[in-house]
Amino acid sequence: MTSPRFLLDTNVVVGLVNGPGAARNLVDLNNAPPEICSISQISRIELLSFAALTVEEEARINIVLSAMKVILLDDRIERETIALRPRVRLKLPDAIIAATASVPGSSS
Repeated sequence: MTSPRFLLDTNVVVGLVNGPGAARNLVDLNNAPPEICSISQISRIELLSFAALTVEEEARINIVLSAMKVILLDDRIERETIALRPRVRLKLPDAIIAATASVPGSSS
């Protein structure tokens, strides 16, 4: 797998799974195929734990995710989340995703 250059937010992955649209345009404009993208472990949890998720949607999500690297939570991401959250008013999952993006080397 190529080293990831982009960390995608959950909503971008939802857009990719749903087909043509703004998310696909964003990825195409930035020359960011799934093979050079990553997602936070939190995004994977958000995507696959949606209560109304159908079997077909889950299969499409897993196809998209199979091409991406999933960045697992570690101590560095935890520390950055703890430092970030009091400064920026974000919900915990969003703070973890932002921390994942800001920790050097976490997405490579």
